[in-house]
Amino acid sequence: MALYEIETNAHIMVGWAKDPEEAEEIAKEHYPEEEIIRMTKRPRDIWVISKRLLGIQGASEPCDTARECLARARGDKVHAIRLYMLDTGVDLHEAQRAIETNMSLGW
Repeated sequence: MALYEIETNAHIMVGWAKDPEEAEEIAKEHYPEEEIIRMTKRPRDIWVISKRLLGIQGASEPCDTARECLARARGDKVHAIRLYMLDTGVDLHEAQRAIETNMSLGW
């Protein structure tokens, strides 16, 4: 199996599939209303996100509230940030950091 990066008009998904057709099926199963813009077979068998580029220092723990907001927003980052602000009362900067950190931790 290969690791595929699938970009739609609203999300970037990374997942294992045996071929591009299966990767497309997986994306359409989870987000049927979205158009696939780009699909790339990753050159390596892992997906790496730089914590330094995201501004994350040290160990990060997943936040159940942020992950619940992402689930309710169906992965829409902007909507998840709004939900997180409503649920926790934090400002925009803190909400964005919480949501993006949890996305980078493999939500």
